[in-house]
Amino acid sequence: MIERSQHQLRKAFGDLLQGTVCKFAASVFDPISVRLASDLGFEVAIQGGSVASLQVLGAPDIALLTLDEYVEQVSRVGRASQIPVIGDADDGFGNALNVMRTVTELQKAGVAALTLEDTHLPAKYDLQSHVLIDSEEAAAKIYAARFARSDDALSIIARTNVAVTTLDDSIARTTAYQRAGADAICLVGVKDFQHLESLTSHLCVPIILINYGNPALSDVEKLSAANVRIVVNGHGPYLSAIEATYEALREQCGLERSELSLSELLSKYTLSDNYREWAKSYLKSEHYSN
Repeated sequence: MIERSQHQLRKAFGDLLQGTVCKFAASVFDPISVRLASDLGFEVAIQGGSVASLQVLGAPDIALLTLDEYVEQVSRVGRASQIPVIGDADDGFGNALNVMRTVTELQKAGVAALTLEDTHLPAKYDLQSHVLIDSEEAAAKIYAARFARSDDALSIIARTNVAVTTLDDSIARTTAYQRAGADAICLVGVKDFQHLESLTSHLCVPIILINYGNPALSDVEKLSAANVRIVVNGHGPYLSAIEATYEALREQCGLERSELSLSELLSKYTLSDNYREWAKSYLKSEHYSN
């Protein structure tokens, strides 16, 4: 097999965005998983930030992972991959200047594209839903990311969560991100095709969906016709690997299969209760304001 360069992989990703058919992205987390994905016929992959947090820190996805830690993990995948890999750059690890550093480092790590979301990270204490930053600030991050890339084939993808704000606000945000030069718009929280149409009728750039297996958005022909070019259906492979590892270790200890659900397993071994207590102790201003 002829190996493709990073630039060629980025061009291949751009071709997917400009194509006419929706593709499903493989969730990968190490060299073996990305080789498996390629061999099985996937044309694009994603290294999720939440997966990296689990794998590198054994911690929940609460913005504890640093840029250097994420870049190191992505580099391992990038070196082995012969399909384009999308990097999950969260909020860019800071402001627009931090975004520029993030783009530089992830480009060196070999990603073909990266997503930049407009979520306020790290989250403030005890918020019940995601809080989005001002759309002007988020658009400035997209503009800065485009300036920072040295390979114009690297795709900059603006990501927003439409489930935590109004339809009008989502439309205003994605309009601003398209104007700032985003190569694609990534949407989280779309309910169905009617909702998708309302959210995207004003857009010219391709759409990426973070879908988590929503059956109301499973029709590939309709997705393709709606200018959706890539769908990410969660990160099941790594979660399955956690479950399989746990059961294999139990078997080696002579124990029966566990009755813990996946959510219980993750909560126990990512120390979720500890992080909740630490957040209560150190993030609640009433504890230290006096």
